[in-house]
Amino acid sequence: MSDISETHPEHRLQLGLDTFGDITVDASGTPITHAKSIRNVVEQAVLADELGLDIFAVGEHHRADFAVAAPEVVLAAIAGRTSRIRLGSAVTVLSSDDPVRVYERFATLDALSQGRADIILGRGSFTESFPLFGYDLADYELLFEEKIALFAELVKEQPVTWSGRTRAALTAQPVYPPTESGSLTTWVGVGGSPESVVRAARYGFPLLLAIIGGEPLRFAPYVDLFKRALAQFERALLPVGAHSPGHIAATDAQARDELWPPYSVMQQRIGAERGWPPMTREQFDREAGPDGALFVGAPETVATKIVKVARGLGLSRFDLKYSNGTMSHEQLLESIRLYGSEVAPMVREQLAASAE
Repeated sequence: MSDISETHPEHRLQLGLDTFGDITVDASGTPITHAKSIRNVVEQAVLADELGLDIFAVGEHHRADFAVAAPEVVLAAIAGRTSRIRLGSAVTVLSSDDPVRVYERFATLDALSQGRADIILGRGSFTESFPLFGYDLADYELLFEEKIALFAELVKEQPVTWSGRTRAALTAQPVYPPTESGSLTTWVGVGGSPESVVRAARYGFPLLLAIIGGEPLRFAPYVDLFKRALAQFERALLPVGAHSPGHIAATDAQARDELWPPYSVMQQRIGAERGWPPMTREQFDREAGPDGALFVGAPETVATKIVKVARGLGLSRFDLKYSNGTMSHEQLLESIRLYGSEVAPMVREQLAASAE
C-alpha cells in the first residue's frame, strides 16, 4: 500500500456546509422573521457538529432575502453550542470592511471556539455593502487589492507597517488579540477570475472556488494556474476547496422537486437585478445532472458527484451550500442529516478506497 498522505491527499477531504441564512418559510408557507432565521442557522450548525462534519460557514449579506449581516456574531453563538466543527465565513466582504476589525473579530472567534475559526476573504457577488458603508464601486478593484495586502500582514501576528489609499496608514502597529496557534486560517474565495487566483497565490492563501453554474471540472485550469503561481512566488503547495449549491433527500426526484420551486424563485429574483433570463426546469435538471454544478439528489448521487469533482480538481475541501431560497428549516435539517450521516461516509470510503 502506498503512502496515502503523499500520493492521494484527497482522502483527507474536508466536508463542510455553507449558508447565507436565507429567509425561509414556516409550515403554512409564511416567511419567518430574520431573527428566527438566524436562530435556525445556529440549530443547523449544532446538528452539523453532532454529525461529525468538518466545517460550518456563514455568508455575509446586507439585503432582505438573507438574514446574516454579522457572521462572526452568529458563529460565536455556534461556538458556544458546538465542540469540534470548524467555523468560518462564506465569504467576508473584505472590500467594504476594515481589515484590522475583520482580523480582530475572527481572532476573537478563534479564542471563543478554541482554535476553530476560519475565514474566507472575498469581494462578494453582491454590492449592497459598498454604498451602505460609504464605499465607491468605482474603487472595487483597488479596495480589495489594498485590503487583502493589509490582511496578509495582519495574519503574521507581528507589528504591522502598511500604507495605501483606502485607509489610514499603520506604523509598527500591534493588533490584538493574537491567536493561540499563531495563525488564523484564511482562504480566498474566487468566482472565476484568473487575476483573483494569482492574487491568492501571491499572498499565500488557500483557494476556495465558488462553483455555482456549469461543469465543475471546467475549473481545472484555475487549479493549474494556482499551482503555477505558487511555484512562481516560491510558495509551498496550498489547499484548494470548492463551494457549490445543493440539496439532499431520500430520492433524486424528491430532492429535485423540493429544491426547484425555491431555487427558481431565488434565481429569478437575483437574475432580475443582474439582467439574467429566468431559469427553466430543463436548465435546472441539467445543472442537477452528473456534469452540472448543483449537488442535488439522493445521498449516493450526491456522494458520487462530490468524489468525481474532488478527484478531478484535487480538492482538500468541499462545502455544500445547503440553503437555497425559502426551503423550510425542517427540509434543511433533513438535508444536513443525510449529508452528515450518509453522504460523508460514502465520500470518505470511496476516496480512501481509491488511495489504496
